[in-house]
Amino acid sequence: MCSSMLTRFVQTGSRQGEIAEVVLRHGWDYMRRLLTGGKADEPALPTPAVLRNILVDLGPVFVKLGQLLSTRPDLMPPAYIATLSTLQAEVPPVPWVEIEQILRLQLPQPMDEVFATINHTPVAAGSIAQTHRATLKDGREVALKVQRPGLDSIVERDIALIGAIASLVAQTEFGKLYDVVTLADEFAQALRAELIFTQEARYTDKLRANLANSKWVDPSKLTVPGIVWELTSDYLLVMDWLDGVPLLTAPFARDLSGASLPQRKVVADLLLRAFFQQVCLDGFFHADPHPGNLFYLADGRVALLDCGMVGRLDPLTQEVLLELILAIVSRDAQRCAQLTLKLSPSNERVNLSRLENDYDRLLRQYYSATLSELNFSQLFYEVLQTARKNRIRVPGNLGLCAKAIANLEGVAHTLDPEFNFPEQIRPLMTDLFRQQLVGDAPMPAFFRTLLDMKALTLQSPRQLELLLDRVTSETLQWNISILELDGIRRTVDSSANRLSFSIVVGSLIIGAAVVSSRTGVGQMLWLSDALFAVASFLGLWLAISILRSGRLR
Repeated sequence: MCSSMLTRFVQTGSRQGEIAEVVLRHGWDYMRRLLTGGKADEPALPTPAVLRNILVDLGPVFVKLGQLLSTRPDLMPPAYIATLSTLQAEVPPVPWVEIEQILRLQLPQPMDEVFATINHTPVAAGSIAQTHRATLKDGREVALKVQRPGLDSIVERDIALIGAIASLVAQTEFGKLYDVVTLADEFAQALRAELIFTQEARYTDKLRANLANSKWVDPSKLTVPGIVWELTSDYLLVMDWLDGVPLLTAPFARDLSGASLPQRKVVADLLLRAFFQQVCLDGFFHADPHPGNLFYLADGRVALLDCGMVGRLDPLTQEVLLELILAIVSRDAQRCAQLTLKLSPSNERVNLSRLENDYDRLLRQYYSATLSELNFSQLFYEVLQTARKNRIRVPGNLGLCAKAIANLEGVAHTLDPEFNFPEQIRPLMTDLFRQQLVGDAPMPAFFRTLLDMKALTLQSPRQLELLLDRVTSETLQWNISILELDGIRRTVDSSANRLSFSIVVGSLIIGAAVVSSRTGVGQMLWLSDALFAVASFLGLWLAISILRSGRLR
């Protein structure tokens, strides 16, 4: 059924046909079998390199899809994460004539009244937008991020196709397990939000405000571009121009001599503190801090750029994530399993014992490693992948968090080869646990605890009385759910049904024999033949069903 639906899907439009042509040209065997009417029960991904080439050929929307998948180690194997992390759209810059038309439409005033100068050559070009440098009439240097023309219709067309493909895959066991329709919806929402530059501007302002009021980060050393709101629209983002170079190309970062090591250590620690605050305190973090989005400015500050992709964590997830980091560093497999289940929205059929054993085997590989030798981001990836193998769905933002940790740990190790993630975060975690226990205002927290204890003291006698009343009146009921009991019940039901079926067949044969022996020739012989025929048919049916089930032995 899936094959015929996909064939009809391909025949419904030119873009669908183009997708099919790209897929077949790159040799995706699973899709080839579907398109040619072959049998392919479960989705099978192509090799990482082939998948990357397919996404690049399909254009900006599919490149974004690949980039999003690279943030989901709970869904994708490690080789795919590594390959898709390097995915970039190979798109030429848009000619200045088209960019100028967009500017004239988006600006509240004529261009000559707004800008003193504009550099027509873009300083950067991507799949969503390209950036130009300009000078305002008041002398301020700004960066103009202009959305590529005609992108709206392309995005909506491809989002619809991705949704249709997800609906097909949803019919498989894989699609049901990972709820691919919901994943496609999440991707569509994330991509549409990335096209609204006023949304990115709000994210940028929020991040800048959070870091400016931080007690863990010195605002004079870390900055985020300011937004020129009077010129910003959904298709045009105008922000302060920050004069600098990518962080890892800065002179101090390329100089590996001992003289620049203290400065490199300071910058690595600064980035870690900024990220830890965003994740564990603010619950709002820059989800794509790769080296290209980290700049070293001429005045010695570090800048975080491109806030189009952010992650959010609710307070419960923040708390559990912090405990999970501590459990991973402590190599506590049992606690890792418990916290992973706590993060997952629903895991009705998870075998906790098997999950603990898998985590134990994973963490045992690192027992002999010192904290300085521990690649924390790799270990965190493997923890999420172990959850995936145990059919556990974790929040997608946790994948974004893992990707951000990997990016920052990689940058920090480049700056400081002796960078130790667990050791660096230990004092921050201590401070955070103290805040969670007593808060910034200890006395109100203490009084809240007293009130909770008072409420518990008042309610406990009544609850105990109700429990004893139900026990003595025999109205107490226990609802017990045993994992994997359904499978055992179905097996027992099947065996009982076959046994009953066999008894019926045997009874028919015995009845036919009795009728045959008690009647003369021609007398009721038709009944005996009928009973033998029914018994033979049912017996043959039972034998075939047992053989097809593969459980003859």
